Amino acid sequence: MDAPLKDPLVGQTLDGRYRVLARVAVGGMATVYRAMDTRLDRVVALKVMHLSLAGDPTFVERFIREAKSAARLAHPNIVAVYDQGTDGTYVYLAMEYIQGCTLRDLLIQRGALQPRAVLDVLEPVLAALGAAHRAGLIHRDVKPENVLIGDDGRVKVADFGLVRAVDSQTSTSTTSVMGTVSYLAPEQIEHGAAGTTSDVYACGVMLFEALTGSKPHGGGTPAQVLYQHLHRGVPAPSSRVSTLPEALDALVLRATDREPTARPADAVELLHEVREARAALSDSELDTEPATALPGEAASHDDSEATDRHRQDHDTAVLSRRLPADRGTPATGTGTGAGSGAGRDPEHTSFLPPLPSMAPTAEPEPRDQGPGGPWSRIGRSRRALAAIVGAVVLVLVLGAGVWYINSGQFTQTPSVLRLTQSQAEQKLDEAGLRVKVSRAHHATVDRGRVVATDPTPGSRIRGNGTVTITVSRGPEVVKVPQLKGVPLAEARKRLKSADLAAATVTREFSDTVKRGAVLSTDPKAGSERRPGSAVSLVVSKGEQLDVPSVTGLTEEEAREELTEVGFEVKVASARVHSEEDSGTVARQSPDEGATGASGDTVTLTLSKGPEMVEVPDVVGMDEDEAVQELEDAGFKVTVRRFFFTGKVFNQSVDAGEEAAKGSKVTVYIR
Repeated sequence: MDAPLKDPLVGQTLDGRYRVLARVAVGGMATVYRAMDTRLDRVVALKVMHLSLAGDPTFVERFIREAKSAARLAHPNIVAVYDQGTDGTYVYLAMEYIQGCTLRDLLIQRGALQPRAVLDVLEPVLAALGAAHRAGLIHRDVKPENVLIGDDGRVKVADFGLVRAVDSQTSTSTTSVMGTVSYLAPEQIEHGAAGTTSDVYACGVMLFEALTGSKPHGGGTPAQVLYQHLHRGVPAPSSRVSTLPEALDALVLRATDREPTARPADAVELLHEVREARAALSDSELDTEPATALPGEAASHDDSEATDRHRQDHDTAVLSRRLPADRGTPATGTGTGAGSGAGRDPEHTSFLPPLPSMAPTAEPEPRDQGPGGPWSRIGRSRRALAAIVGAVVLVLVLGAGVWYINSGQFTQTPSVLRLTQSQAEQKLDEAGLRVKVSRAHHATVDRGRVVATDPTPGSRIRGNGTVTITVSRGPEVVKVPQLKGVPLAEARKRLKSADLAAATVTREFSDTVKRGAVLSTDPKAGSERRPGSAVSLVVSKGEQLDVPSVTGLTEEEAREELTEVGFEVKVASARVHSEEDSGTVARQSPDEGATGASGDTVTLTLSKGPEMVEVPDVVGMDEDEAVQELEDAGFKVTVRRFFFTGKVFNQSVDAGEEAAKGSKVTVYIR
């Protein structure tokens, strides 16, 4: 065996910055290397475009533009693009280096995964795609090879924008479709048009594969796989693994509907539906160990994956749009990408040329070779030919009969999920099938729409067979219980038992409902609500009471009067000066005339008696001056006039004596 050729880039430094350490993988459009960024001293993944692409100026211009668009995507689940550039004939992209494996590696190693593990990977993938879709970017090549799982458990999506750059370089000359055949949406195959729903379709196929361990459509060649994507719907995962729940069937079938408008509009919408489906699944359903595929399914549908990582990682397929219009399966094409050859995996880069002419090859004219030559044996040859033709006709007739008995009487169950009942009945009637209707509640599907069918979509059914459709009654509802008069703690328990939750609690006075019991609910008792809905409670504060005045009473007298009404009493620790006698109530809170409920607390503040202040001497002062002096000292002033000279000749409390602050002092004017 020849020794493997050494990669000429290993050991070199590109653009004076990136020292190539090792080759990681070779794909249909680029080779990926592990490299050291000598400027920032960090390990990066260096994607170097193949020279056949790098030599095209149009491609280089488009590649740079798309790389810049991808670099603007800042999201924790998207492989970061650090830099792009050229070095001589090399066109490269510097990206975040992820130490770990791809989802493809995981599927090769384990086959089908637990539903919880599948959703744990799918949710960050959809979050990444959702950020791209809202930014106006489409991935176009979503597949397990482009889903990276780091050793730390982080999930990241790689190769944003690169497929579009390659597509612009190839599509003008080959009218080809870009992408990996097993994950291409019908509109990409038929029209070459990709949108956000094309990425959604690829995610649905990837979800199917992770749940079942096999791809939905198999085939020996890319053309055969493409043909099935165009003409056959993706089956329900439970048709392969019977233990999978209906919620996952609905996710896959909606995401992979052949009509783009019937799919979720973008990855953000699909992520919302995935989270709703997860919430509807029990822990036992999420943690179910992957079951073995139903007999006969895995072998017939599971495309063998090449183990040569140098050919498979991040490979993109280039496939001709031209498919045979009048044959059961497309013809096999000839691979022209790196590593192409006989028996290659249909997932690798391929170009399918137009089918060869169906005209028979012209035979040379027979020549007379004399006695004993071919002309002397013409009679026997014709008889032998007639016998062969007869045998072939007999085999075809018998085969047609066997086909009719075993397959001709059968058809595939159409997908009617999410259609209204009338739409589903019409579609099934057009397919020649009878319809039986059952109904069930569903957490996410609107009332009147189909949530399941038996047989499942894509399953085989007799041409005049009966399909049972399950029509959604809408979300399950529960009634708000009657809680009036029930203590608050007990009311909370009853709401929980009814699969409802207590929301805000407000309090109001009531003459009829005792304090602490429920007075009313919002919504009202008997109303229908979804499980888990919140119910607001109004709780009684008891009968409304008027607060009496207890100012000036002793503490004992005040307590007795307030307790008799129904209030609790609290005495403030600090006392204050007031006009009230020492030890009596100086003030109360709430004040007289306020309203309260039985059991409310009234706070009392006791008096230290009046504050004593020295009386100033105002004799001989003018009236205004004397009044101001006394008021500043805290007294109330009364003026008595005998004459109109305006001078104070006497005061009721002698100067220097102490009097209660706020008490009255009379001045006499003459």
